[in-house]
Amino acid sequence: MIAKICMVLIFIGVAIGVGIYCRRSSTNVDGFVLAGRNVGPWMSAFAFGTSYFSAVIFVGYAGQFGWKYGLAAFWIGIANALLGSLLAWWVLGSRTREMTHRLNASTMPEFFGKRYNSRGLRIAAALIIFVFLIPYTASVYNGLSRLFGMAFGLPYEIVVIVMAVVTCIYIVFGGYMATVVNDFLQGLVMLVGISAVVLLILADNGGFMGAMTTLSQIPAEGSGMQGAFVSMFGPDPLNLLGVVILTSLGTWGLPQMVQKFYAIKSGPAIKQGAIISTVFAFVVAGGSYFLGGFGRLYSGSIDYSASGTPIYDSIIPAMLSNLPDLMLGLVVVLVLSASMSTLSSLVLTSSSTLTLDLIKDNMVKDMTEKKQVLWMRVLLVIFVAVSAAIAIMQYNFSLTFIAQMMAISWGALAGAFLGPFVWGLYSKRVSKPAVWASFIIAVGLTTGNMLAGMFGHPLIASPINCGALAMILSLVVVPLVSLVTPAVPFEIEPPSPEGAIDREFARKVEDEDIPLRPYGSWD
Repeated sequence: MIAKICMVLIFIGVAIGVGIYCRRSSTNVDGFVLAGRNVGPWMSAFAFGTSYFSAVIFVGYAGQFGWKYGLAAFWIGIANALLGSLLAWWVLGSRTREMTHRLNASTMPEFFGKRYNSRGLRIAAALIIFVFLIPYTASVYNGLSRLFGMAFGLPYEIVVIVMAVVTCIYIVFGGYMATVVNDFLQGLVMLVGISAVVLLILADNGGFMGAMTTLSQIPAEGSGMQGAFVSMFGPDPLNLLGVVILTSLGTWGLPQMVQKFYAIKSGPAIKQGAIISTVFAFVVAGGSYFLGGFGRLYSGSIDYSASGTPIYDSIIPAMLSNLPDLMLGLVVVLVLSASMSTLSSLVLTSSSTLTLDLIKDNMVKDMTEKKQVLWMRVLLVIFVAVSAAIAIMQYNFSLTFIAQMMAISWGALAGAFLGPFVWGLYSKRVSKPAVWASFIIAVGLTTGNMLAGMFGHPLIASPINCGALAMILSLVVVPLVSLVTPAVPFEIEPPSPEGAIDREFARKVEDEDIPLRPYGSWD
């Protein structure tokens, strides 16, 4: 117990120390939100990965989808690495960095506002982020209760409050730079922890072949397939495909993920970051879902609801309950790392969006840099407190509405933004009505499906499939509507020498009088 406590205290001390150390880099808006757009490939890649894979993945999704699909759940991890990481970096990375730099945009709503010349779109995007990121932020705390209860006997409320306070301290002090440095350190813990846990679980079940043999003898409910849980695509390949699309394509439209490309250095850093991020995803996501695929070997140890269905959040903790104490301590730090890294990314995105896209110029005029940073720090504290309170309320009172809001957050956010963002990077034919159509369809479909489900008649039975459909519709609707509506006239203005982060480009603007060039003619 002393060793486990020391591991957690060291982890907390390092996180707070990093925040204090990075405080000098967060004195202005660009430093606080994007660390001066000068973050290296390793830290950017780890920040992307740790924001992508929270405790929800390790404890919730790995247990749930491993139980449903067996070892075929490993396909989710492969898709997360190839589609959600590698392809996202290749397609979006350099283009996003260049576009947001030249537009001088720090947030996704600001990108929409400037790219489509619309204050309304900027405000609407900010409201969507605010509404759907808060419940998603609250869901990050899921999975902590059982592991901490098993390791330390601490109540869920205490764990949530401590985690919220620590996260709040280091982000308020150090901003985005403190977040990426901590993400790098926490990512190392996740890599080591996942790898060790997979090896120990396999050893506990007679090695890889022994575990496979036992798993192959378990029948799948509603399927006549023999050995369904060790088959290539599992007992339910269509629903597995929905999970793959939601969890992989979603990163392309989530503001807290895309924002990592805003802050990375220009040049070869993006190519390097793509490789690092992909390897990280293979180990963390692939390892988590591979581990969850053996969850049915522990069917006698997990918790069940009154109706007899398994409580998915209890599957991974049951698998870990027989680990040595020091290993269990490492797992606790692993889950803390996954949770705090995602939490910090979400609340920083929420506070910067609300400050820069809703409050500034709309509610408070002539906000100085100092006031903007102060507003963001205050809102950070408020968002962390609100998300912690929602998580505690949902845990204690089993509020179905909040739980469903958490489940649709990814689909609503990525479905609204995916098409307008991707097409906006690569096409000058996108129209303003097309962007509005994407926002309305994604939010309307996901929330409408949730409300219909509360009355027992959902339009689409699985909220995961509903979110995946919203993303696909976004990619299809934007170009179709743009064909019959006028495109937004679009030219890139070079950033001013005072506001430019690329000093070499700023010098050329000032000394050589670079003319405006239409989108599509960049060197």
